Amino acid sequence: MPWRVGPKDRANGVIPDPYRIWLSEIMLQQTTVAAVKDYFERFTKRWPTVRDLADAQDEDVMAEWAGLGYYARARNLLKCARVVANEKGGVFPDTVDALLELPGVGPYTAGAVSAIAFDKSSVVVDGNVERVMARLYDVHTPLPAAKPELTALAESLTPLERAGDYAQAVMDLGATICTPRNPACGICPWRPACQARLAGTAVDLPKKTPKKPKPIRFGVVYITRRVDGALLLERRPDKGLLGGMLGWPGSEWVEKEAPKHQAPIRAEWKTLNGEARHTFTHFHLRLTVKTALVPMEREPAVGHFLPLEDFSPTDIPTVMRKAFNLFHSD
Repeated sequence: MPWRVGPKDRANGVIPDPYRIWLSEIMLQQTTVAAVKDYFERFTKRWPTVRDLADAQDEDVMAEWAGLGYYARARNLLKCARVVANEKGGVFPDTVDALLELPGVGPYTAGAVSAIAFDKSSVVVDGNVERVMARLYDVHTPLPAAKPELTALAESLTPLERAGDYAQAVMDLGATICTPRNPACGICPWRPACQARLAGTAVDLPKKTPKKPKPIRFGVVYITRRVDGALLLERRPDKGLLGGMLGWPGSEWVEKEAPKHQAPIRAEWKTLNGEARHTFTHFHLRLTVKTALVPMEREPAVGHFLPLEDFSPTDIPTVMRKAFNLFHSD
């Protein structure tokens, strides 16, 4: 992993960069390593230090983040970078309590940065660690109620030295060996001590409280092309889903058929076959896509026209990209 500094690197004098550790941990929240790698490489190439990121334009960062999801992370990323750069002298604090004061930093991220970047004896608990602890100690309390118990167990094992190496080792154990399905117990280094293996319950842990079914929300988006090829886009409000991101103008998203709303520009609208479908954390979204071709002199009520040569589908969120793909294939 490009943000990792292993024991051999440390022995050769390589010190973990708190900026890179923090950035990777924010990106990895509810996102896979495979999805994060390319984003991390692009971010650190374009903004190699926390000061560089703090000085970046909001729209540039949001565009670079497009497709990674959970866009509040990107907004908090900028807020945090600016606090560190402008109020902390460009230096990340090394304790959990001080890190928790930074925007967008919760208990897991604070523990991870403190342990991995500064080698403090800080507890680090993500989903992989929760699973390892639940099996190691045969904990049958369902998540999320089990979180305090599993955190306490993880803390009891956290060493005073090489805490960062230990934290990463346990997370890797959960990601590669103590997996949700078909754990490879035969090659696990904690196999002799694992209480769930001895009890024959490992594959059933951790238990989870059943989730409520996700509701379905509906909406409409308008993809408007001007005769010169320019596309009509708007930047969404900073707060709320997809906050600060470029996207197609459209309606609100509601749990019923798409609400009444006003089109962003006067035009003859065509409704495309199919829907742009996307799943967020708390709901499924189904978007009806309407398209139109308008003359040069037509002015929009919302948004602005972006020249085609300045538009890239990678600059818009995944759900908006799905709508564009539907439009592009029509």
